[in-house]
Amino acid sequence: MTENLILVAEDDADVRDMLTFALEAAGYRTVAAKDGNTAARILTVARPVGLITDVRMPALNGMELCQLARRNPEIRDTAILMISSNAHAYDVDAGLGAGADRYLPKPLSPRRLVAEMQDLLTNRYPSIR
Repeated sequence: MTENLILVAEDDADVRDMLTFALEAAGYRTVAAKDGNTAARILTVARPVGLITDVRMPALNGMELCQLARRNPEIRDTAILMISSNAHAYDVDAGLGAGADRYLPKPLSPRRLVAEMQDLLTNRYPSIR
């Protein structure tokens, strides 16, 4: 795992920029992907400690990306935060069932997003702030 690196997989450029800016302001390094296939390649090569993924993305959706990460022994411990404009109970259950650690509805508060990721990483990797 690459310490302090978080992958942001989001097809909306404005949301992607907001997420990366908030994480970088909090001291994390980020890498961004605009679709699921790109995110999958980055995940397996860069091996970030955290992944923030939108549910709906071109090529490979967030659910599939999450399942891919959980099946791969080299990246299965990645902290995964799933985001979506779909916040019905069955959507949340599907995201958690796919392997996400947390599921947050859009629109997002950058502060909450950072706090949720920090909490996940602190619990999973105590050496990371």
